Amino acid sequence: EGMPQTLSSTSMFTPCGFSPHLHTSKEDEQGGLIFQDGNLTSASLDALIQHLIPTADYYPEKAYIFTFLLSSRLFIEPHELLSRVCHKCIEQQRLDDPVLDKARIRKFGPKILQLLTEWTETFPYDFQEERMIGHLKDMIHRIAPCDEAYWKKMNQLLQTLNQKLASLSHGQEGIVKISSAVSDKLVAFKSKPPSIQREILSVCSDPYTLAQQLTHVELERLSHIGPEEFVQAFVHKDPLDGTKTCFSEQKKTSNLEAYVKWFNRLCYLVATEICMPAKKKQRAQVIEFFIDVARECFNIGNFNSLMAIISGMNMSPVSRLKKTWSKVKTAKFFILEHQMDPTGNFYNYRTALRGAAHRSLTAHSNREKIVIPFFSLLIKDIYFLNEGCANRLPNGHVNFEKFLELAKQVGEFITWKQVECPFEQDPNIIHYLHTAPIFTEDGLYLASYESESPENQTEKDRWKSLR
Repeated sequence: EGMPQTLSSTSMFTPCGFSPHLHTSKEDEQGGLIFQDGNLTSASLDALIQHLIPTADYYPEKAYIFTFLLSSRLFIEPHELLSRVCHKCIEQQRLDDPVLDKARIRKFGPKILQLLTEWTETFPYDFQEERMIGHLKDMIHRIAPCDEAYWKKMNQLLQTLNQKLASLSHGQEGIVKISSAVSDKLVAFKSKPPSIQREILSVCSDPYTLAQQLTHVELERLSHIGPEEFVQAFVHKDPLDGTKTCFSEQKKTSNLEAYVKWFNRLCYLVATEICMPAKKKQRAQVIEFFIDVARECFNIGNFNSLMAIISGMNMSPVSRLKKTWSKVKTAKFFILEHQMDPTGNFYNYRTALRGAAHRSLTAHSNREKIVIPFFSLLIKDIYFLNEGCANRLPNGHVNFEKFLELAKQVGEFITWKQVECPFEQDPNIIHYLHTAPIFTEDGLYLASYESESPENQTEKDRWKSLR
């Protein structure tokens, strides 16, 4: 079983269940759309685009809009899709006629505005393109003569969109600044750093506070990831359009990649903090501190930081420090490790995630709403879903059943990334997390061998070559 079934998030994204088995039930066809058991399973791209387009008395379901806008980019670029939607609306509503049918357009107007609003809210990054804004404005210009209110709606929509894009790019700039500052420091330590190096315990000695600040960083970074990045990470050539992959300009997945880098940084930071102190007693103290931080991350529902901390402690330069570990009360650590154990396709973690997700749905406070999934596993699940089923069926139809399942996983993630962080921010600690120097892997081994000398020939040789 993949993602939990009970979890369809309350309002927006509740596509139907997904089963890879062929249904025995009969297929119905309506306008080129194939349904099974009342669920849309496949259709031609044209029929799917038609199904997206509102009329005076039809509006597509929310789940359909999200699923199609998410997955359509595997077949057609967003600006091209919007252009086709607008052309079809102009044709169907006869918006080119010298005299407009005002009564009919007043029924259609609010619906097309609603569709454009949902698109800009859920996939704001699509509208960084001038062409997209052009199509938006053209549509409004055509329907506005029928109702003054449409101008106001349009201006609101553009204003909200601009604010959103501005705050997203502002956040991205901050992250980029931090990342470039950090990469300079990575190589700095070939041997142990001088003792003036601050260490985590001098910046924050309370594990609860650190877990909360980590949660701040996670939610801040999550907020920048557009849902479409999950799909764009796996763009292949579309078999019906051999000329190019969609988005040939660039893989638009920078926020997703930045987030994975943050996870790796946290692993290395934890390992660095443990290997740095000269005294065994201090190293043991740092390990116990991080165990408490990880435990609090688990309680908060911050599984990504939890996994990074455990991974950092499991790196060989850290795990080889036998004398240090003998001073640590390890029972708590084993409980956490058990929670994140990869066996059974991370069965324990998935159970805990389901619990957190369930708590989130019934939450009374923002604190109870927090669900930060172990991110690389989420990407891996989406990757396998993508690799495991074809985007198109042999008859050239789009395999919509696959995209409903994709939308379910991504939609759930969107619900989680919108949670406001309830903890007070401590700029000092957050700055430390982003900028404290960390060892390279070689640096970690060096520090580790200096702390506890090599045990066997392999380690002795490695130490020699490092020095």
